[in-house]
Amino acid sequence: MAGKFFEDLVIGAVYKHEIGRTITETDNVLFSTLTMNNQPLHLNEDFAAKTEFGQRIVNGIFTLGVVVGISVNDLTQGTIVGNLSYEHVTHPRPVFHGDTVYVESEVISKRDSRSRPKAGIVTIKHTGRNQHGEVVIEVTRTALFLKRPNMTS
Repeated sequence: MAGKFFEDLVIGAVYKHEIGRTITETDNVLFSTLTMNNQPLHLNEDFAAKTEFGQRIVNGIFTLGVVVGISVNDLTQGTIVGNLSYEHVTHPRPVFHGDTVYVESEVISKRDSRSRPKAGIVTIKHTGRNQHGEVVIEVTRTALFLKRPNMTS
């Protein structure tokens, strides 16, 4: 498995994910329309040009998905049961078409699951930055991770 098992994750560990993702106009328009989000800030260049941003901004939920997705190879690929919560989502700066998002993840807390002896609960803070190093999103995610098969009862 490429992902980390519960035992592999140490509180305070920071993972700087190598993969970056350039966000395109197509990404933004498709995601916004597929999710029925007709916010003109995402879809109407004329409208958005008259806002403080001066152009369309990328849908924040898409940015959230990209940030979590970038972390999968290093952290969760094949080693989680599922996500339990997303909390404290902030978007300090907008993402624009053509921006490249990079992510780092920090393990905030972990504990054994009370109801599943073969799993543990881990909380991770993901920070997404654009190509200039500016924070564009922060999110705290809690997931149910598998324990190593030989470590379970």
